[in-house]
Amino acid sequence: MAHETSKRKSWLARLFRRVPVIPVVRLHGIIAAEQRQGRLNIANVEPLLKRAFAIKSAPAVAIIVNSPGGSPVQSRLISKRIRNLADEHGKTVLVFVEDAAASGGYFIAVAGDEIIADPSSIVGSIGVIMAGFGFVGALDKLGVERRVHTAGKNKSTLDPFLPEKAEDIDRIKSFELDIHQVFIDHVKGRRGARLKASDETLFTGEWWTGLRGLDLGLIDGLGDLNETLRSRYGKDIALKPIEAKRGLFNLPRFGFSIASDVSATVEDRAAWARFGL
Repeated sequence: MAHETSKRKSWLARLFRRVPVIPVVRLHGIIAAEQRQGRLNIANVEPLLKRAFAIKSAPAVAIIVNSPGGSPVQSRLISKRIRNLADEHGKTVLVFVEDAAASGGYFIAVAGDEIIADPSSIVGSIGVIMAGFGFVGALDKLGVERRVHTAGKNKSTLDPFLPEKAEDIDRIKSFELDIHQVFIDHVKGRRGARLKASDETLFTGEWWTGLRGLDLGLIDGLGDLNETLRSRYGKDIALKPIEAKRGLFNLPRFGFSIASDVSATVEDRAAWARFGL
């Protein structure tokens, strides 16, 4: 009789046992301020983060980062918001890297208390890039006269239809170095003693596989979301995807937007192609 009572209590305990819930936020795409599908920025990411961190019973918040980078400003705002919410709610943040957390994507990833990446993923690219095209002489060949009037001698910088000027290049380089230093300070502030290589190695803009990133201290472990979370919080955990609510911006668009969508697709492919993806 006592044995049966014990079994019944054990069964009831399992029945009413609270299953750990882990909110999962997926951050996939180019980091840019523009409001369109496939873009990451503080405006569309913050509502997802707030919902994830508001789940009081969650022992941690999981964030999947899959981005080749983009806007330095939006990267910093997203990373900062993750840390602010983590501190406010007392949550551990686990970041999981899939194909890439490069450049601005890595800037966001270091907001995590731990970064876990696939061995073949891409991490790093801690640098700044500005690119464009030069069409010097093109208008002359087409018989087109271009008229530009400015107030302020530096208002027209790196005009693609004029030869490059040394002072313009110096000014752009100084601008890039300022942003690069913000990136370096952020990585050092978050990773600290976990970094295992010199500045000359880590901060050149080079990128590495997750496997090599572990050796360099850019990440903390190798693995994937399901395997890692189940090993830490038990096989019975419930993963709760935090997704954007469907609205007008998710509906198909027609007309003039098709051209801009095609342009954005080309831009996206170019950004991913830098890493062979």
